[in-house]
Amino acid sequence: MSSTRLSKLLEFLESDSNDPFILYALATEYNAQNDKEKAYSFYLQLTDKHPDYVGTYYHLGKLLEKDDQKEKAIAIYQKGMEVARNKRDMHAFSELQGAYNTAAGLDYEDD
Repeated sequence: MSSTRLSKLLEFLESDSNDPFILYALATEYNAQNDKEKAYSFYLQLTDKHPDYVGTYYHLGKLLEKDDQKEKAIAIYQKGMEVARNKRDMHAFSELQGAYNTAAGLDYEDD
């Protein structure tokens, strides 16, 4: 199933190589298939070409954390919070802030 989805996404990419949703969908699909190199490639294209595409930052941060690159993940979450704040997307901001707090060790449990 996922190879069919990947094939379709690659077809869409051929017709519009600059569509941020297609780039995001490809990054997510490659991430789900544990192809980190390709996932990083598409996430980084998004941060470079479409820095206002808010969804990128959470998933790129999580991939970096999974890859034991916590400091880079924290920086990505911070950038994503800035983008979300500027776009007034408070839902995305809240999710990014939660991920940032966890990665930075700022999550506090109530005793």
